[in-house]
Amino acid sequence: MLRNLFRKKAIGHIHQHSSLHRSLNLIDLTLMGIGAIIGAGVFVLTGIAAATKAGPAVVLSYTLAGFASMFAALAYAELAASVGGTGSAYSYAYAGFGEFIAWIIGWNLLLEYIMSVGTVAIGWSGYVSNLFEAMHIHLPTALTKNPFEEGGAINLLAMLVILALTGLLCIGVRQSVKFNAVIVFIKLLTIAVFIAVASLNVNVDNWHDFLPFGWLGVMQGAALVFFAYIGFDALSTAVEEAVDPQRDVPIAIIASLVVCTLIYIVVSGLLTGIVPYTTLNVRSPVADALLQIGHQTIGGIIAAGAIAGLTTVMLVMFYGLTRIFLAMSRDGLVPLVIAKVNPTTHTPIRIILIMGTIIALIAGFAPIDRAAELVNIGTLAAFAFVCGGVIVFRWTHPDLPRPFRLPFSPVIPLLGVGFCVYLMLNLPLVTWWRFLIWTILGLIVYFTYSYKHSVLK
Repeated sequence: MLRNLFRKKAIGHIHQHSSLHRSLNLIDLTLMGIGAIIGAGVFVLTGIAAATKAGPAVVLSYTLAGFASMFAALAYAELAASVGGTGSAYSYAYAGFGEFIAWIIGWNLLLEYIMSVGTVAIGWSGYVSNLFEAMHIHLPTALTKNPFEEGGAINLLAMLVILALTGLLCIGVRQSVKFNAVIVFIKLLTIAVFIAVASLNVNVDNWHDFLPFGWLGVMQGAALVFFAYIGFDALSTAVEEAVDPQRDVPIAIIASLVVCTLIYIVVSGLLTGIVPYTTLNVRSPVADALLQIGHQTIGGIIAAGAIAGLTTVMLVMFYGLTRIFLAMSRDGLVPLVIAKVNPTTHTPIRIILIMGTIIALIAGFAPIDRAAELVNIGTLAAFAFVCGGVIVFRWTHPDLPRPFRLPFSPVIPLLGVGFCVYLMLNLPLVTWWRFLIWTILGLIVYFTYSYKHSVLK
């Protein structure tokens, strides 16, 4: 049944104008994972979550979000190794639950990736603005803040970085991967510098009243900082471009998530230890905290490293977005004409340009906190379906070859579903309304266009 399904899907997938090139090895994939995960979470949302949700207990928020992500990562790893396809929660839902559920997941993944890249771009612009200020270069407020901020009109810096990444992705995936590897090294070096300096300036009094918002605050913080972990699922979209996807993709997903979780816990603990958590509700909390304790030079270095780090997050998430959209286009659920892959660059240039334009507009005009909440609810829903997909495939296809098997099934995938749903319930009600409106819009698109144009018809 599974093979027959993919044989039907091959009508759209193995198209002479939409095939991708296998060029990514294990190191490339692992660095992509680290590049996508470490970014807005540690450099931006840690401060917001600590100041408004969890206080110093933000370390517990990261721990809980890390557990939920690990359960989902193990599920992704098994499906990437066994089901294959084009990767992503969309493709796994297509194979396990059918086209309709796959459309709902894919539609919400588009929201996740679009808003996540836009959110990181907003944080990126905050660090760039700080760096310019440190260099005594004063940019007009109207061009560095969105209309929802005092004195703002358009976040031009955020829009410009999206346009630059759009051009880079159009050039080719190998060029993008090389760029990512260099920036990941800079990012990890920056974090090492912060850990070294912060560990010598911890004031334990800042950890007093460890749970100022109670356990509810910890859970709300976990729901918010979950955004910091979503990058690993972008790796599943690289299945079609990985040299040995069944072996390398699962290893890269798990390795990158473990490394990044440990970094998040250490950095969040030190950040709330060097300054009062109430001072961290700013767009660039890590650099700002170092400035507060008098380390202006190190603060400038951290700001530069954060800029580099946030750039790779945007790059990899943008990459994942285009590959999911490509898969949906090949299936006929969105117009097939935009799925054409350039024969020279081996990239879906039309999709990249369309998505780049949309993201640039969001980055220029949306507030960061609302964008992050929308990202999280769509991601959590997708992760819950991926965990459920492991259970479904174990039951419907028990003889399917599984180079990587998720241990303690169905306990771990059930825990993954439970954690994801619980975190979703801790998101604000207004976020649920926005999510519902987006889903209803997706249903309208499906029944008016996608259902009629599906390659399975």
